[in-house]
Amino acid sequence: MNFSSLSFDSKILQAIEACGYQQLTPVQEQTLVPARRGRDLLVNAQTGTGKTAAFALPLLQRLIDHPQTVKKGQVKGLILTPTRELAEQLAETISAYAQFLSVDVSVVFGGVKMGGQASKLQSGTDILIATPGRLLEHMELGHVDLSTADYVVLDEADRMLDMGFINDAITLIGETAPNRQTLLFSATTTPAMNELGHKILRNHLDIRVDKANKTADTVTHVIYPVDEARKIDLFMALLEQNNWYQILVFTSTKKQADHLLERLKKQQIPSAICHGDKSQGTRRRSLKDFKAGKVQVLIATEVAARGLDIEGLDFVLNYNLPYLPEDYVHRIGRTGRAGQTGQAISFVCPEEVRFLRKIERLIGGSIERVYQRGFELAEREEIVPTQIHQPKKSKKKEAKKKSPGKAAKKPKHKRISARAGGKKSKSGRKRLKK
Repeated sequence: MNFSSLSFDSKILQAIEACGYQQLTPVQEQTLVPARRGRDLLVNAQTGTGKTAAFALPLLQRLIDHPQTVKKGQVKGLILTPTRELAEQLAETISAYAQFLSVDVSVVFGGVKMGGQASKLQSGTDILIATPGRLLEHMELGHVDLSTADYVVLDEADRMLDMGFINDAITLIGETAPNRQTLLFSATTTPAMNELGHKILRNHLDIRVDKANKTADTVTHVIYPVDEARKIDLFMALLEQNNWYQILVFTSTKKQADHLLERLKKQQIPSAICHGDKSQGTRRRSLKDFKAGKVQVLIATEVAARGLDIEGLDFVLNYNLPYLPEDYVHRIGRTGRAGQTGQAISFVCPEEVRFLRKIERLIGGSIERVYQRGFELAEREEIVPTQIHQPKKSKKKEAKKKSPGKAAKKPKHKRISARAGGKKSKSGRKRLKK
């Protein structure tokens, strides 16, 4: 299905074509029509599936169908998002969709001065993209009135729950128009997310594009068992061996990120960092340089797990596993986007096995172990694959699938391969025998 079949305004279609879009993605196919009909939606979809267009295009069409001059301090459409990076990315993307329309798109987030934001809000805006905490500050100072906002989106709502922003978001939603349409988007599904949906949505439609908490089929997963103290040496060895260019590396702490950056700088490897202690300008510059190919390694903490839209990113490395298994899905969602292939690499020490078990259960499969020669763990510390218990199939179905006397074939594990100029190396790897 293509966009022209949905009868969007010609200027929206012109912008979509200028952005290089042709066919609808699955989340767009299931979401655009009910969203345009005014339904409240709870949408579960992987990152990188085109969900921004799924909620932004109906909003733009709504502004065209019901033209209304926005008065001072007022807002028509409100989009709440958990991080600064995601807010900026949304503003950039939605502005591209609205490039041929007379629609004003504004964005407010923390980490920068409020003066310029206040002036923009007091003038009124058609679409406001905001992080909850900063928007609450503006409301308390009387800079904005949300009572006319009749189209509300919570993007990455599961992340808002994780980061403790959801109460602020609920407070803000309570200030919007009573007859609003609300869309809630999440990359993962949890009981808390379902409870939130029933709390803020009205007669909503539940849309699940893929299996709950499933990772993209275009991503290959592999882990390297290694002692914590040797992770940095393993990374330097694999970086040289596989010629990873470019690679996004996630660490669990700012201290680990700074230590890795220092080591890369000593080796004169173009690298940059993105974490909470860095100013918004520094983080923006790091991401810009990475996208432009000036930086080979971008190191980030959890703050960057959402909102980074990097075209053609082949590799994501978990230097440490995240504490929450859902965060693994979000981290590796930076690669394998829009149908392209990608590889998710994780360094796992014995102390992280409990996190690995939860991740494998969440994604519904064991991740291949690869030992790098010279970095093997002691035999007693081998990180064995998790046994994933699959639901039992009926005897009738089993009988149809198996022929008498034939043994079932063992599943083959995919191996990770170096890309972007790197050479595949077999000598440096050793499979773990089950």
